[in-house]
Amino acid sequence: MQRIKVNQKTFEGQSIYVGIDKHLKSWKVSIFGEQYEFKSMNREANPDQLAEFLKKNFPGATYKAVYEAGFSGFWACRSLNRLGVECMVINASDVPTSQKERLQKTDKADARKLARMLRGGELEGINIPGEQLEADRVPCRQRDTLVKDLSRNKNRVKSLLRQFGVTIPERFTVSQTRSWSKVYMEWLRELPGVDEKVREAIAVYVESGISLKKCVLKVTRQIAELSRTDRYREKCSLLMGIPGIGRIVAMNLLTQLGDITRFKTIDELCHYVGIVPNMNSSGEKTATGRMTRRGRKKIKIQLIEAAWTAARKDPALMARFNELSKRMKKNKAIIRIAKNLLSRIRHVLRNGVEYVPGVVS
Repeated sequence: MQRIKVNQKTFEGQSIYVGIDKHLKSWKVSIFGEQYEFKSMNREANPDQLAEFLKKNFPGATYKAVYEAGFSGFWACRSLNRLGVECMVINASDVPTSQKERLQKTDKADARKLARMLRGGELEGINIPGEQLEADRVPCRQRDTLVKDLSRNKNRVKSLLRQFGVTIPERFTVSQTRSWSKVYMEWLRELPGVDEKVREAIAVYVESGISLKKCVLKVTRQIAELSRTDRYREKCSLLMGIPGIGRIVAMNLLTQLGDITRFKTIDELCHYVGIVPNMNSSGEKTATGRMTRRGRKKIKIQLIEAAWTAARKDPALMARFNELSKRMKKNKAIIRIAKNLLSRIRHVLRNGVEYVPGVVS
């Protein structure tokens, strides 16, 4: 591709396309015009400096930029948009990659490809949440992380007990060991007949677990307070009227989905969440596989868990689940119930109406 020297008087009415390969401290930036490739360079990870460079070297043009979603979130996109650079963020999985590009992957090649595809109109940006919504997601996601850490801590204790042949007494029910009741933790600290070093190791896990439980409780209270604000009070109440959906799941849904009206159809919503199967079609043959790995994993899991409750409490969903179970395994049937439940969630949020269980005549 021919490279030309930038002429500052030739950009009125033209578009400049910028591909950005982002890293923590620097960006690889490629700049394309409507016909030519102008420049590839390293820049400091600073939207103000990039916008200033574009306006100085390509005055009068329309600036369009793109980068892949990743660790740094959406702050750069928002900043560039405020500075007059029309920026979009894309899912990295949606960028087609040839074998040559996989074998000779460089930051420059990635940035050039993004700029070239942006110019060709081949990219579709993902939804950029507002700053307030993104901040509201933080406690919900933090709680998920803390719960996972607490579960890992409990599993480490069980693994250590099995390693030294220690059996948990029957007087501790499954619920006590799962929730780490007070009497169960006291037993863990004592562990008669066990080497002192093992007891000390378990005691450390117990103290860590107690600290994590307090953190989970604190964040749970923060989520509860958030659900009572004007932004979420009404919608959260509507969602909690659906079988299987409590306050935590409701807030996860509201903060993750954002404005439900952006999903024009239920299929768009299902693809966003990830309750759709992988498909392979060739000629007259079409094969469907497991659920796609794309989507919002936590929301997907919570919906499926809620679907088990809804299938017991909603007569219409129960009838559908029983019918589906006759021709497929129950763990596959429940995924279809989860899709039905998601459709009902969409209806409740779009119309602002209470959930009404279906009645089978």
